[in-house]
Amino acid sequence: MPKLVNLGSLCIDNVYTVPAIAQPGETVASLDYQQHPGGKGLNQSMAAARAGLDVVHVGCMGRDGARLAEVLESAGVAVDGIRISDTHASGHAVIQVDASGQNAIVIAGGANRFLEPQDLERALNVMGECDWLLIQNEINDIERILNVVSKLPVSLAFNVAPADARVIDYPLDGVDLLIVNEIEAAALADGATPADAVERLCTRYPTCHVVLTCGALGLRYGHGAERLELPAFPVDAVDETAAGDAFIGYLMHGWLNGHGTAEALAWASAAGALAVTVAGAATSIPTAAEVSEFLRGAQGLRDAPE
Repeated sequence: MPKLVNLGSLCIDNVYTVPAIAQPGETVASLDYQQHPGGKGLNQSMAAARAGLDVVHVGCMGRDGARLAEVLESAGVAVDGIRISDTHASGHAVIQVDASGQNAIVIAGGANRFLEPQDLERALNVMGECDWLLIQNEINDIERILNVVSKLPVSLAFNVAPADARVIDYPLDGVDLLIVNEIEAAALADGATPADAVERLCTRYPTCHVVLTCGALGLRYGHGAERLELPAFPVDAVDETAAGDAFIGYLMHGWLNGHGTAEALAWASAAGALAVTVAGAATSIPTAAEVSEFLRGAQGLRDAPE
């Protein structure tokens, strides 16, 4: 069976429930505060493992991050590849979540921004022929990682989140699966709308599979001349924090196990929809049984992949 090797971030999430997200110059009183394990890398590893994949997480955290590794290990993720830094604290995030479930996030990269060449080597060394490497934009050294991997027979999935000034210079020719939201797609495609962004990215990278998520508007997929649109599942949102990460983890499960594109995307979309109905990041990621039950209850959709 193929496995997923995630060279990804690990964060401590500080989540504040607020009546409305604070505006510039405004002070808002929090209605609740919770601390959760998070980081896009950790969340995606959790989601992929809960979907049923074998997952190895490689990354860096501080001495304050013991709970992060424990949470991953309890989900069945292999954590031997996580390096502990004695000089940097773990990454952390400050997250505001309003009454409608929308969020605003400030990230401090911490140890996630101090990956070393040995971390990539560790990830590549545990990969087999059919395995995939997954990365996100919360770590450092992305440009070097992309250049190294492009010269190797390695299948690479890249979630360009969160988008920042670095992304416009990334060499993406070696990426096999590119996963972006509307903001990230616009950053890569000169401010284009979602439909135009898919066209531009598929033209620019003709061998790459492009998945563009649009929240409540669903998603767009492109590969070569193939195009696909799927609507979102209607749910009552509580917290959108890890929806994209749940989507990606479940997408990787369907992708690595050879399910059809539409089936894998529906499976992933259902996981993302369920994630927004629960507060928290990693704690909101559904189990495979929950996603299967949700899909069975969604009229007109096939059962989830086994």
